[in-house]
Amino acid sequence: MQSLFDFHEILLANTSAYKRYLLNKIDWSNRLIAIKGARGSGKTTILLQQIKYNLTSKDVALYTSLDDLYFLENTLVSLAKEFVQQGGTHLFLDEVHKYPSWSREIKLIYDQFPKLKTVFTSSSMLEIYKGESDLSRRAVSYFLKELSFREFIYFEKQIKLPTYSLEEILKNHKEIAREINLKLPTPIKEFKNYLEYGNYPYFLENKKSYLIKLTQTIQLILESDLSAIENMTFEDSRKIKKLLVAIAQSVPFTPNISKLSERLGMSRVFLINAIKLLNRADLVMELYKPTKGIGALTKPEKLYLNNTNLIYALAPKQAEIGTLRETFFANQMKHIHEIHLAEKGDFIVNKKYTFEIGGKNKPTKQIKGIENSFVVRDDMEVGGLNIIPLFVFGFMY
Repeated sequence: MQSLFDFHEILLANTSAYKRYLLNKIDWSNRLIAIKGARGSGKTTILLQQIKYNLTSKDVALYTSLDDLYFLENTLVSLAKEFVQQGGTHLFLDEVHKYPSWSREIKLIYDQFPKLKTVFTSSSMLEIYKGESDLSRRAVSYFLKELSFREFIYFEKQIKLPTYSLEEILKNHKEIAREINLKLPTPIKEFKNYLEYGNYPYFLENKKSYLIKLTQTIQLILESDLSAIENMTFEDSRKIKKLLVAIAQSVPFTPNISKLSERLGMSRVFLINAIKLLNRADLVMELYKPTKGIGALTKPEKLYLNNTNLIYALAPKQAEIGTLRETFFANQMKHIHEIHLAEKGDFIVNKKYTFEIGGKNKPTKQIKGIENSFVVRDDMEVGGLNIIPLFVFGFMY
């Protein structure tokens, strides 16, 4: 176990001081905490920051990733037992989906060591409560989104700006936009940079190689995570990769399942399941109209890539400004609010607010007469009435 402690110390020494929004939203007093999120979103950093900045001298913590070679000869339960015997109080487990019996052994740890607090992370694809042991009554679950525009500004410019709820933005967007402009003189310029390389923290390492790193991350999701979580064969993962490329080249994509399955050589069932996997992996967004029932084999009415950076990485020729705007807006709502396609306008949020997305000259006629409707315009710093600058929606977390 000493090798795990040694690696733990090396990682802590190199832990970034830039803190994600979720760090202070988690109730760390819970005995079992699950943190899900897309690969590359910063889950590992959150664990290390909690250890480095928030635990006290009385706490004895250990961070380990479950793909460590240590687990080829040792079980997770035996690690927890030895750790507790040595006075351990906080166990942080990264990438649990890499460990075959993760749910059963985490349940045993929870039941056998009542004084031990355990935090684990997993891919966003992992359905935590569908493991071989039900953790629904034990684990408190959180989801980590990619960097918001607000966080990007903090990381890139060291400018701290507040968060605003959706309702605050809709009610006070003029005042909010003015406050942002006072601290951030060029919001539109920075927003365009964010759309290209601001969704994942590793832009801090090297902007020039950012899209290469993002492409490598996508490969790991499709080749490693899919195999670990879904027991997917290499051939099936290649099919899903072909599907992702096909979606990327046509976003926003209205899927014709029959034509697509014929073109890609997939059955209808495999194709729809593959789309849902890509959605769970936070590589695509499935969108439906609010009146449509969503069953296991219901095809989405429209598909977007999950964020604008993925467009630049997978299909830079498709980085058309209209697509970027809609993708950004939908991404900011995903996991925070309920978002659907609107009958009139582009999106309806929480089945209440209708939004039409466009450039600085976008008219309001598409949503005329619709209650609680708004035009969201790019390339404008301050709006008015029901016209809101697009970048302001990047301050919700």
